[in-house]
This record gives sequence, C-alpha cells and structure tokens, in this order.
Amino acid sequence: MTNKITVPASEVRVNDHIYSGSGINAHPTFAWETVTEVRSEDGLVLLITGNLKGPHGEFWLEPDEQISVIRYAEPPATRTS
Repeated sequence: MTNKITVPASEVRVNDHIYSGSGINAHPTFAWETVTEVRSEDGLVLLITGNLKGPHGEFWLEPDEQISVIRYAEPPATRTS
C-alpha cells in the first residue's frame, strides 16, 4: 500500500517518491522520482534523486516547505527465533 502525503521537506525520507513536474505533454506517472539521498546544507534541505555518479536531480527546499511525496508502508519486521 502506498500513501500520497504532504510533509515538510525536513521529513522527506530516502525511498520516498517526489513529483518533479510533468512538463509539456509528459505522462504524469513518469514524473515521480525516487529520493536516493537527503542532506541538510546551508540551512536548506537537499533532496537527490537518481545516482550521484550519473544523471541525477537535485531539489533545494526550505526545511518547513511543504512537499507531496508517495511513501510506501514499511514492511513488517521479521522475527528470528
């Protein structure tokens, strides 16, 4: 199960999906990108999508700026005996 929620940028997690905008004539489902890294730099939140060594996206946000994300439910913890 997934949830589309709105959170402050400071609460975005790795593996959340953020919407990078559809552009002209783009299919909206192709514009969701997976957050691969979250950093705090110079008082801002930096969200990185994709691979740092290759093409990637960077989104700079104020920590309290609201952003919509798709977040998958955490899998249940497995018990070992």
